[in-house]
Amino acid sequence: MSDEKSSWFIYGFVARGTVVLAEYTEYTGNFAAIAARCLDKLPSSNNRFTYACDGHTFNFLVNDGYAYCVVAKESAPKHVSVAFLERVKADFKKRYGGGKADTALPKSLNKEFGPVLKEHMQYIIEHADEIEKLIKVKAQVSEVKSIMLDNIEKTMDRGEKLRDLEEKTTDLRNQAQDFKKQGTKVRRKMWLQNKKIKLVILGILLIFVFIIWMSVCHGFDCTKHSGEENKQPVEDNQGLR
Repeated sequence: MSDEKSSWFIYGFVARGTVVLAEYTEYTGNFAAIAARCLDKLPSSNNRFTYACDGHTFNFLVNDGYAYCVVAKESAPKHVSVAFLERVKADFKKRYGGGKADTALPKSLNKEFGPVLKEHMQYIIEHADEIEKLIKVKAQVSEVKSIMLDNIEKTMDRGEKLRDLEEKTTDLRNQAQDFKKQGTKVRRKMWLQNKKIKLVILGILLIFVFIIWMSVCHGFDCTKHSGEENKQPVEDNQGLR
């Protein structure tokens, strides 16, 4: 471990509200007082907060009424400080969740949890490279997840559009079928009208022929009249002789 890495973390503590329950440091300076002033100004919502001052970063993680803090040199990567805070939070909640931490007096957990803070600092520094790789993997997984969700959303959107297109196609098919039925009815109606017109014309022609027939034959027995007309000339010839 390089000397630079070993001095990344300067000070750390766990607080309930503004009451510091446990702290650890191997350095002297005013960072504890500055951290306490920052603690007084922290929002109560669960989140992470970072303040920079005099070449150091004051990193806070607020969760369920407790604040976890680490003061680090500016040269320390941010993900290292975040990893430390998350690790301390998990350990503290495992040890004291729902227990005496809720009523503990200021710095009353120093003896128990102060050395634990030191151990977590050493662990994070020693495994900084592995933590960085893990964070990169998580970032890649998050990116892939985001891409997959985006693709799913687009697929669902395309599904909605395809469904709309299918509905429109069905409507057009139904309209075409209705149009075909209406066309069949119209053609049948026109065919009947055409037949009626032909029958009327045929009837008119038959009546016209009948009228001509009656005019020529002077009645229904056209043959009889023709025979009588043929006989008359013969009788006249006999009378001349």
